[in-house]
Amino acid sequence: MIAALELLREIAARQDGFVEIRYHAKTSRSLGVDKGKVERSQVRHRKGVGVRVFAGGGWGFASTGQVDAVSIERAIQLARTAAKACAGHSSAGSAKHPPLMSLPACTLARGIFDQPGLEEIAARSLEEKIAMATNLEAHMRGASSTIRSASCTYNEIFEDKAIVTTDGAEAAFRLVRPELRVQAVAEKDGQLSTGNEAVGATGGWDCLFHSAAGEALAERAAKTAQDLLGAGHAEGGRSVVILAPSIVGLLVHEAIGHTVEADFVQAGSVAAGKIGHRVASDLVTLCDSGGSEHYLGAGGTIPVDDEGVPASRTTIIKDGILVSYLHSRESAARFGVAPTGNARAWEYSDQPLIRMRNTYLEPGSQDLDEIIANTRDGYLLDGPRNGQADATGEFMFGVQEAWRIRDGKLGELVRGVTLSGIAFEVLQSVDAVSRDFRWDLGAGYCGKGQPAKVDAGGPYIRCRALLGGEQ
Repeated sequence: MIAALELLREIAARQDGFVEIRYHAKTSRSLGVDKGKVERSQVRHRKGVGVRVFAGGGWGFASTGQVDAVSIERAIQLARTAAKACAGHSSAGSAKHPPLMSLPACTLARGIFDQPGLEEIAARSLEEKIAMATNLEAHMRGASSTIRSASCTYNEIFEDKAIVTTDGAEAAFRLVRPELRVQAVAEKDGQLSTGNEAVGATGGWDCLFHSAAGEALAERAAKTAQDLLGAGHAEGGRSVVILAPSIVGLLVHEAIGHTVEADFVQAGSVAAGKIGHRVASDLVTLCDSGGSEHYLGAGGTIPVDDEGVPASRTTIIKDGILVSYLHSRESAARFGVAPTGNARAWEYSDQPLIRMRNTYLEPGSQDLDEIIANTRDGYLLDGPRNGQADATGEFMFGVQEAWRIRDGKLGELVRGVTLSGIAFEVLQSVDAVSRDFRWDLGAGYCGKGQPAKVDAGGPYIRCRALLGGEQ
């Protein structure tokens, strides 16, 4: 990686105008165990350089899988030609989006920013990882006679990056992201139910299993599958709900985080023009960070974004007031603010896009038990399933587990619950926030033209939303 950084630095020194050069090597390993058998064990390696040129108001991009000076400079020339072709179209601009002829100076990263856990994950043999997955899958199948099948998947992604720009960025880092997913399927009298648990981190084994050991995750998945077999259904309608960190994370990522990405804002998302406006309860502070706040290991951690900007924490909502969007260098220049370090590319052959990193609600001051005790009638929701959200902030998510709350006490488990609403309206109804905090979406991938590793989470919050269930 040091050699790659030096090569990029030497090439950048010979260029005119703005050039961004990004070296990226990625090794992905994946294995899966299903019904007692190793069904998959594979390795994928990608390495190359992506370059961007900004000239005359236009961007040009090219990439090469050859990491040598001749190939990289050839890619720069291709990108420069594309930028000039684009510039003629961009120079006219519009009243709404006037042409941007140069990138303003900003704080850029310089140095080596390796993340922890690399040696620890690399030192564990493939045989150890297969044994772990095999044992966890067997543990689930042996939990009960009702468990019909189980599966365990382990993935890890090693990344080396170096980013150099002609206006001052010279940064490099290495990191590793391990992930574990377990699933148990229970059956009784022809009825099936599923329990899922997943964890993902940036770092080593301690980060991956910060909240629970692998055996505990397997036991939880099996127990959930069994418990759901006998669960009834929720009553549909608007309800008081306590959202667990997993659901909070899904909400703030899918239904709010995307609406404040500056490219979506420019396209007319619900957050457009809302800076300085109240969009949530004053108990709500929402952030997005390249670091892992509150404890190490968040799955979307990056020290530097793919434009060479430090990936520092950005407060999006402060005490209920929208105070910032998420920016690349270009969008920040158009909005007249500093970039937030949110430009990310999945592989060397991808262009950086505005993406979230680790998105979360700040914890509050109450205990979960206190919040439950002060809830006369409602539900506690945990375990996100599939769902969707759009640029209006409207969302609908499936929920794995929902517990009835009556007179301040947890009651029966119910199944088949969906949660829906308008995200900012839901946040405006928040009236309790716990001091508990958990990262809970580190095993997930965000899709926006290309994948991205992200994480999201927060405390338990009490709010109002629409539940789907039996009427």
